[in-house]
Amino acid sequence: MPGRFLNSEETPHDVLKQLEERQPLKKETEMPKLKTKSGAKKRFKFTATGKVKAGVAGKRHRLISHNSKYIRQNRGTSVMADADAKKIKSYMPYA
Repeated sequence: MPGRFLNSEETPHDVLKQLEERQPLKKETEMPKLKTKSGAKKRFKFTATGKVKAGVAGKRHRLISHNSKYIRQNRGTSVMADADAKKIKSYMPYA
């Protein structure tokens, strides 16, 4: 803004001096919030004891080629292994 100080008596030096004299805003010392992975919140749920539930794979298509036992056993959800659950819990910090 080259024309800012043309009609005014204050110079750019005066404006800088005024800015330095202002008290700086107090900053909060809180940590920033962590984001939940949006894909994880759509795919996983937690049990009351803290285990991770997920839908079983292999139920979307080509079910004619699978036998009835396979289809029946893969209904619903299953509890994930501890190694996988640890990774998923890192994706969902507030769950």
